[in-house]
Amino acid sequence: MNGGLKKQKSWAQKGFTLIEILIVVIVLGILAMIIIPQITVSTEDAKVSTLSTNLTTLRNAVELYYHQHNNTYPGAHTIAGVASTSDGDSATAFVAQLTKYTDADGLVANVKDAATAPYGPYIKNGKLPTNPFNNKNDVICVHDEDDITVKSSSGDDSGWKFYPLTGNLIPADDAAHDDL
Repeated sequence: MNGGLKKQKSWAQKGFTLIEILIVVIVLGILAMIIIPQITVSTEDAKVSTLSTNLTTLRNAVELYYHQHNNTYPGAHTIAGVASTSDGDSATAFVAQLTKYTDADGLVANVKDAATAPYGPYIKNGKLPTNPFNNKNDVICVHDEDDITVKSSSGDDSGWKFYPLTGNLIPADDAAHDDL
């Protein structure tokens, strides 16, 4: 009879007590409180780093275009090579002039020709890099702003904002990126 009680007692001692389970849950909760904010900060840091890299890539492409096209920024002329008269024409030209072949006046061609379209493409994959804060890769151009100090991205629904007369390129989102 004693042997039967011993088996029941040892079987009952194999499980966890309520206190042990509560301690484990509390420890996991504390770890989660420490780790989750770190992940959030890491995600934000990664977005800022990606934005900085993409912005640098675009700005380098714009500057190279500027120096190869008689000190004219992409979007200042339409894809036909004439002066841009609207923000829409500037935006269309900006993308085409950076992603296709061009001549010195910004006239766009689909194939490279040393005589008629010797420059470009400045962005190889055919599209602009993405702004990681709003996941957009299109551009808004302000074709008639010639004040170099003007840089406003508020209220814009695109990835990037470009000023073809001054060469200012900024991220077009509501996050504060004044230092980039």
